[in-house]
Amino acid sequence: MNSLRLVFSNLRYFTPVFLFATLNILYGTWAIYIPKITAKLQLSEGELGFAVFFMALGTLCTIPFVPRFIKNIGLGKAVLFAVIGFCILIIQPFLASTYVLLCASLFGVGIFSGLLDVTINTLVTEIERRDEVHFMSVSHGFFSLGGMLGAGLGSLLMPYIALPKWHIAGVSALLILINLLLCKHYFSIKAGAHEETSSFKLKNLRPLVGLALIGFLVMAAEGAIVDWSALYMEQVTLGSAAFAGLGYTIFNGTMAIGRFFGDAISASYGSRLIIIVGSFIAAIGFGIILSGSTIYALLGFGAVGLGLSIVVPELFRYSGNLKGIRAEEGISFIAGTGFVGLLLGPVFLGFLAETFSLKGSFVALLCFTALAGLIAVRLKRN
Repeated sequence: MNSLRLVFSNLRYFTPVFLFATLNILYGTWAIYIPKITAKLQLSEGELGFAVFFMALGTLCTIPFVPRFIKNIGLGKAVLFAVIGFCILIIQPFLASTYVLLCASLFGVGIFSGLLDVTINTLVTEIERRDEVHFMSVSHGFFSLGGMLGAGLGSLLMPYIALPKWHIAGVSALLILINLLLCKHYFSIKAGAHEETSSFKLKNLRPLVGLALIGFLVMAAEGAIVDWSALYMEQVTLGSAAFAGLGYTIFNGTMAIGRFFGDAISASYGSRLIIIVGSFIAAIGFGIILSGSTIYALLGFGAVGLGLSIVVPELFRYSGNLKGIRAEEGISFIAGTGFVGLLLGPVFLGFLAETFSLKGSFVALLCFTALAGLIAVRLKRN
């Protein structure tokens, strides 16, 4: 809990974690209004899925260019530009009057989402390195809390707000104001100033590719749980309707808890060991889920959430500290491949479920996380 104490005792550390919360508060608010936007434009599920794909496409198109952008204008300035741009662009889907405008607006949201994701992870990595502190895991914990806050409070406010666009505009305006007040704590920071002369070396490609594979595998598993856990509880464990969403709720809860304790563990044992142990805990969790029992499945989802909770933050921490690679370059690479996994995981699981069975498709997720752990064993100690 030292990292939590650190965050709440100093605005230099609270400001970056609030950026993580900002990102997911807005995503959480967007999520609760998806049905209303779908109804307004009279979209089918397939059309909605294709529209959301443009958000992913915007992120994937942006990530390769983020390192140069950070280098040209400075890390702190890039972070502020990204968060203000994201707060403004997230309003546009609510204003879209046609399907084409919705797709275009989501593409813009994806661009600034990718920019903000990479810059804030790079910012935390840089501050950790300069100040010799650990709060990356807590930052991702605040991301989880931000989503719960955006969706939870948003759901309570929905009945009292006539138009969704006023809701998202109000939330965005408040977050812009808070971030403008806090930005002085990071605005002048530049990334990797002590490594300006370093260049990419081929010998560093191997650990970066390994990290990318781990990110792809664990985020594919995470994405699959988001979209398929409720269906698994309903169709495989034959749980009641009350249990259908409980698997994902427990998964999300243990993930948040793990991230709040992750920094202290990282400071003691290092990223490599955490990635190994976390991946194997997740694999064991999937094994418990495959038992088919409702209660055991719930325990399994909790284990998976706990295991995966600190793997992704440690991937960013590890990649941001590789010798010979600028932090923003390593983080961009991991963010890009991980995001692809997050998108393809649910699609791949759906294909396996249709070809074989839903329970059989979860065997693939067990294999994914176990393989991630085996790859992590080959990483260099940090």
